[in-house]
Amino acid sequence: MVLLSKIQEFKFDKLELESGEVLSPITIAYETYGNLNSDKSNAVLICHALSGDSHVAGKYSKDDKKAGWWDNLVGSGKAIDTDRYFVICSNILGGCRGSTGPSSVNPKTKKPYALDFPLITVGDIVNAQKKLIDHFGIKKLLCVTGGSMGGMQALQWAVCYPDSVRSVIPIATTSRLSAQGIAFNEVGRRAIMADPNFNNGNYYDSNPPSDGLAIARMVGHITYLSDESMHKKFGRQTQGEDKFKSKFDINFQVESYLRHQGLSFTQRFDANSYLYIAKAGDYFDLAETFGSLMKAFAGSKGVKFLVISFTSDWLFPSYQSWEIVKALKANSIPVSYRNMESSAGHDAFLLDDPQFDNIIGGFLSHA
Repeated sequence: MVLLSKIQEFKFDKLELESGEVLSPITIAYETYGNLNSDKSNAVLICHALSGDSHVAGKYSKDDKKAGWWDNLVGSGKAIDTDRYFVICSNILGGCRGSTGPSSVNPKTKKPYALDFPLITVGDIVNAQKKLIDHFGIKKLLCVTGGSMGGMQALQWAVCYPDSVRSVIPIATTSRLSAQGIAFNEVGRRAIMADPNFNNGNYYDSNPPSDGLAIARMVGHITYLSDESMHKKFGRQTQGEDKFKSKFDINFQVESYLRHQGLSFTQRFDANSYLYIAKAGDYFDLAETFGSLMKAFAGSKGVKFLVISFTSDWLFPSYQSWEIVKALKANSIPVSYRNMESSAGHDAFLLDDPQFDNIIGGFLSHA
């Protein structure tokens, strides 16, 4: 049976941002799977990563070629079982897949916000999600989970709304982005802003900065893989052209792969959203916000944690997950930790892995 889904909208009047600015009005696009039980205790919130969206599982029609980005994990009989759980996934604030972001119309100017959109934080993103959860009348989520920047959101839920969460599964993530992570984000931003079509963000009535966005995606995608996974996928395989004739055109298979990733990304994502969401990730730092990581989790004693990292993830290395685990243990907060063997790099959390599925499903069944 094909799991079908549809995009829905939740609208609310305003949100005061951590910067002090007020954003109004706001639309949050979301999708749900399964049914909310009578006491509303079976809700699982899934948070997506930088380039993701609300389409976490299923298809919009039976003829769709591709299912949602975590379809291997979410569905009937799967680890996040839609026969047992009511699953919610929203497009984050600042996004470009239905939620209010830079491409949305600014009510003051009747034109897209572009760079007039205020800077947002992971805290702002979670505060908007909280409005959506309140809309459902859900007092306490069974679980909040996500990988990468989705894991940052899960951690933010645990420290800001501990009474509204029973358990949290942060995956392949960190409590603060490293200098290396910020550096890669900055390269992506500069590629976008240096594109001749960027026009200070005001490109909605003309050609978008597709070349710059494609390069940003290519750089990002390199960080999602590992040296071993790239070697297995591509090695030094060529496309068969004479290297002296092809000069700087595509010759290696890895070049073709990266250009395909960049081009396909420009067809579904807004460059300004990329700038804003990446910057929100840069500013995420629980230790700085609360004084220390231990202090950040001091109020989360009623929340159960499962922290998962991957051995080949060099974008969010395992030691960053271990720092989270140590801070939780210092607060006597129940936490399980799995540093999973994988050669896939950061993207390992998106791949079909029976062991990973069993770990998630087992934890949820006892949450």
